[in-house]
Amino acid sequence: MNTNHLEKLEYNKILEQLNKFCTTQYGKNLANELLPSNEKTKVISLLQETLEAINLSTRNSFPSFYDAGDIKITLKQLESMQSLNTKSLLNLANILKNAEELKTYFDKDFITSDSFPILSNLFNMLYSNNSITSKIFSCIIEENIIDDRASKELYSIRNKKKNLEQEIRSKLNNMIHSSSYSKYIQESIITIRNERFVIPVKEEYRSSIKGLIHDVSNAGSTVFIEPLSIFEMNNEIHELVNDENIEIEKILSELTKLFVPIISHIKDNLDIIGKLDFIFAKAKYAKSIDAIIPKVSNRKEITFKNARHPLINKETVVPITLTLGKDFSTLLITGPNTGGKTVTLKTVGLLTCMACSGLAIPCDESSSIYVFDNVYTDIGDDQDISSSL
Repeated sequence: MNTNHLEKLEYNKILEQLNKFCTTQYGKNLANELLPSNEKTKVISLLQETLEAINLSTRNSFPSFYDAGDIKITLKQLESMQSLNTKSLLNLANILKNAEELKTYFDKDFITSDSFPILSNLFNMLYSNNSITSKIFSCIIEENIIDDRASKELYSIRNKKKNLEQEIRSKLNNMIHSSSYSKYIQESIITIRNERFVIPVKEEYRSSIKGLIHDVSNAGSTVFIEPLSIFEMNNEIHELVNDENIEIEKILSELTKLFVPIISHIKDNLDIIGKLDFIFAKAKYAKSIDAIIPKVSNRKEITFKNARHPLINKETVVPITLTLGKDFSTLLITGPNTGGKTVTLKTVGLLTCMACSGLAIPCDESSSIYVFDNVYTDIGDDQDISSSL
């Protein structure tokens, strides 16, 4: 359908509203790209999936969706066997977790495949793997934080590092609080400069404490010195940090390998979760405007009963009841300015396009539409219904 005609009907604003009910980027893309169909079987299928989501959400609330964002780069890295970072691994694990949650959502005694054939097919295609998700979430606490017990080696390294840091702090604390050194100290604190433990020394006593100067305060009154007594211990910590980073890379590499055999399942999950997100967004939108699924007529007839323009506040909109094609095929509407002629025309065109897109429309249950080859508009003035213009 020509997008100029759709814009005249403000169809794009319907998509903007629909988009807000989507959670995933994939779902939002489907909403943004939604267009009316002129194939009757497709329209019936689109309306049916919306009806199933409305009925299911009424009985079982709405399911939750996780937005993985755009993970094309992550998938390419996975396909080329590149090690993934913590954020990417968590994203992939959350996709599997979301799939498991959605399967659980649909696995209820009162839900049967016969009642929800379209949704049942989608939910059943979801892939979950509890062993992988458990492994990822046990190793990665949150983005950029690897659990100590992600490996025995990592636990050992961090334990040594922790004990050594405590030993250094104890040694420096004794030093800065001792009668011999306290007068040289600017503040009784231990800090870190260049990833090494240092103490703040008054500038005039810089030569009184043997060690390496790592930094000077902005005012120049304080120098940060690493005492020679802890030099080797700082070196040990530096080596442990390197060992820790190497071990973390090994862990991330091993975790990445878990996803390599299931790349196709991840891709399928993204599509299915996005599709489900989009379908339930249609149901949410339908409930927000008190909409129904219209019947699809085999005859070139339109019947709208108490139809309301979806862009006008439902508390103030004036409903219209209109039949076209049954007893006559042309309808002439006359009346004064601001009498509702253009709104009526736009309501008929917009609701027809919405229904042919698989969207519920705000009118009474007995309403029906016909799937036309096309919908054309010829409106002389550019009115903005949502802004009451």
